Amino acid sequence: MILGFSDSRVQAMAVVEALDARYGEVGIHRFPDGESKVTLPEIKAEHVVVFRSLQDPNDKLVELLLVARALRNQGVKRLSLIAPYLCYMRQDCAFQPGEIVSQKIIGEFLAGLFDDVVTVDPHLHRISRLEEAVPARNPIVVPAAPLFARYLANRSDKPLLVGPDAESEQWVSAIAKDCGLPFVVAFKQRFGDRAVSVETTDFQVRGRSVVLVDDVASTGTTLTEAVAKLRALGAENVDVLVTHPLFVENAVDKLRRSGVSEIGSSDSILHSTNVVFLAPILAETLRNALDYNRNSS
Repeated sequence: MILGFSDSRVQAMAVVEALDARYGEVGIHRFPDGESKVTLPEIKAEHVVVFRSLQDPNDKLVELLLVARALRNQGVKRLSLIAPYLCYMRQDCAFQPGEIVSQKIIGEFLAGLFDDVVTVDPHLHRISRLEEAVPARNPIVVPAAPLFARYLANRSDKPLLVGPDAESEQWVSAIAKDCGLPFVVAFKQRFGDRAVSVETTDFQVRGRSVVLVDDVASTGTTLTEAVAKLRALGAENVDVLVTHPLFVENAVDKLRRSGVSEIGSSDSILHSTNVVFLAPILAETLRNALDYNRNSS
């Protein structure tokens, strides 16, 4: 059985249809004081998959705690989480004295609730494996690169793929490898949440089509800075592809004003820019995980 929430219903239902599974929806009511009343549908399954993308995470994490504990109390033996966007992965070290490394704390929190944690392109920069951040019994990373490569493969202009910073290299290189396109990676310095510098001076982009590739777009500051530099170097056309379209603070408008032609994203988060849809690969991953668990039991 797959349990969804109203904010992820569209994506969850696509996975349900791909698996021919049963669907139930968790009811959420938020009281004026900010507390959540959580209501479960009837559950008659020993293995329940909870589907929820974790943008705007703070309320959602509390609600996942309530759902997971209630399901365990009802006798559910195996709990799996599909969180296409996994929150709190970017704070992976303490940059200043006293800063809390939220990646490990939230990862351990989720691992304590769920046997399986399935996510798409988590932001793993200073660690190489999801289990280092989320020590669940079965942590699974689903790469979006093959889907983005398929999306780009038929472009006749053969664009140059550009990662805006070192952190993006793992994603842009994987997409480039899958679709046979060239790629380069820029250098970024961050001065705050909304202040960055992106260095692209060595790039040969004059007259070329360019696609900026990143895993997460939040305020769009890094991408906007990169677009400006690429335009100044003579790029004929600049598009943007991101896995997780958070796009807060009018980020899409800022990108369009900076000269971006097209913006595309996966539906890890439902957004008007979605061009790549994850349900088939999530369903396949879940089938494989079930087969693995059945064989290993």
